[in-house]
Amino acid sequence: MEIAAMAKIITCLLFITILCSFISLIMSTEAEYHPEEYGPNSLKSYQCGGECTRRCSNTKYHKPCMFFCQKCCAKCLCVPPGTYGNKQVCPCYNNWKTQQGGPKCP
Repeated sequence: MEIAAMAKIITCLLFITILCSFISLIMSTEAEYHPEEYGPNSLKSYQCGGECTRRCSNTKYHKPCMFFCQKCCAKCLCVPPGTYGNKQVCPCYNNWKTQQGGPKCP
């Protein structure tokens, strides 16, 4: 292979790598959770149903998830982002425990 052709291939691969890195960076920035959108008292009580539907959308235990999520949302007025985890964004939701010490809120 000629040196000019090799240089073109290497340049294209470098460009594709940089482009993929840039796209990945943009996507990760958009996925960040903003506390003002999910933190304590970020919801009104009428918004709990929709947020709990989102939160419980991937579970096979939909009814109990919805029951406890709505109970927690009514008390804390926040529901963490995503369908699981991220409870640190909403301390009330995270710190409310059952009598056995397990998490009360899904």
